Amino acid sequence: MDFDLFVIGGGSAGVRCARISAGHGARVGVAEERFWGGTCVNIGCVPKKLLVQAGEYGAWAEDAAGFGWTIQKGPHDWAKLIAAKDREITRLEGIYRKLLDGAGCTIFDGRAVLEDAHTVLIGDKRVTAEKIVVATGGHPERPPIPGAELGIISDDAFYLPTMPKTVAIVGSGYIAVEFAGIFRALGAEVHLIYRQPLPLRGFDHDIREALAEALAQQGITLHPGCHPEAVAANGDRRILTYGGGQKLDVDLVFFATGRRANARGLGLEAAGVELNAKGAVRVNEALQTTVPHIYAMGDVTDRINLTPVATGEGHALADTLFGGRPRTLSHQNVPSAVFSSPPIATVGLTEEQACTMRQVDVYVTRFTPMRHNLTGRPRKTLMKLVVDSETQVVVGAHMLGEDAPEIIQGVAIAVVMGATKADFDRTIGIHPTAAEEFVTLRTRTRVTGVAEAAE
Repeated sequence: MDFDLFVIGGGSAGVRCARISAGHGARVGVAEERFWGGTCVNIGCVPKKLLVQAGEYGAWAEDAAGFGWTIQKGPHDWAKLIAAKDREITRLEGIYRKLLDGAGCTIFDGRAVLEDAHTVLIGDKRVTAEKIVVATGGHPERPPIPGAELGIISDDAFYLPTMPKTVAIVGSGYIAVEFAGIFRALGAEVHLIYRQPLPLRGFDHDIREALAEALAQQGITLHPGCHPEAVAANGDRRILTYGGGQKLDVDLVFFATGRRANARGLGLEAAGVELNAKGAVRVNEALQTTVPHIYAMGDVTDRINLTPVATGEGHALADTLFGGRPRTLSHQNVPSAVFSSPPIATVGLTEEQACTMRQVDVYVTRFTPMRHNLTGRPRKTLMKLVVDSETQVVVGAHMLGEDAPEIIQGVAIAVVMGATKADFDRTIGIHPTAAEEFVTLRTRTRVTGVAEAAE
């Protein structure tokens, strides 16, 4: 065989797996057809957060008056922001290539397709490998409605030549609510159209309610319970029909209606690799596909589609195959964040999930952050703990508010370790901070769960 391991995909999962495997002494080849670093670095988490931060500076300029500063807020320069973002992304993409070069991997720029279970074709180059990893990520999808091609998807949003003045965003998941906040903070009129009664399906109900309130307070117009029906062009403008014939005339229609695994056209069928009902690669706990020496990880498996999960899976597989340290990555208590405005972060079970399995004590606090007592901005923070009533183990922690991702990252350590409510209570808080609220929640808000349902 030409390689001990060949990795298809140069994103977070593939690069980590390739680099660590090479560090263990394996002969590794890795192919990427688009850009090194994958979705996260190029058209996902990293540039998205830079745009979020751009919007925050505008809000801080307005808030400064409450602290005695006179700051004249001028117009935002979208082109300057995108150019700065592009420079940073180019730098990061170069780092990914250098990491692979430095580890001794053989790099292929091009689309890799399986010819059979051990042979990979990259353009006109044919190589063989003892083991193969599929780490090709996912892609956003447009809804199956007339004129859908007239709207953009998240890939396009990072390269818009100008900032739209009016935007209709269809969807209410991570991407939808994040870009709603970005465009609104940069001065656009924003409409959010979604099927559910509240945004962020699957998140804790209290968080979802608080986010809907926060979005509305920013001036984002919410259209819950509405399906998109069609998009039509009116010169450079777009007409979105939704919700039983209602219409919006906007500069831009942005579809954030879901993503699908990049599993088609890779020759997986020829190699005997099976997909699941959603078109993602089926894997077991060891990341093996239906062909034992072919593995898959990251978003192409459509399980927990988060960059740190992908990198963790890549590292674990490399250690297992070539490092003499077999291990798997746990998918329990994975923390995550939504960089909405204000941001959300969560770890563990929602109240709704927990109370189907056990009785839970719920602790909730909601307050105005200290700074906004001076700025006058109507922004609230919500913090919540979900605790197993019998064992008193904290099984979920949720927050909406400034610095939520930074705070929950620390709280996640405690939740993963199995900390109890007593452990939180005996921890001294840092004053004055928002984070101290997590260790001063003494009054139980309610008890819910299976026992209550039985009564």
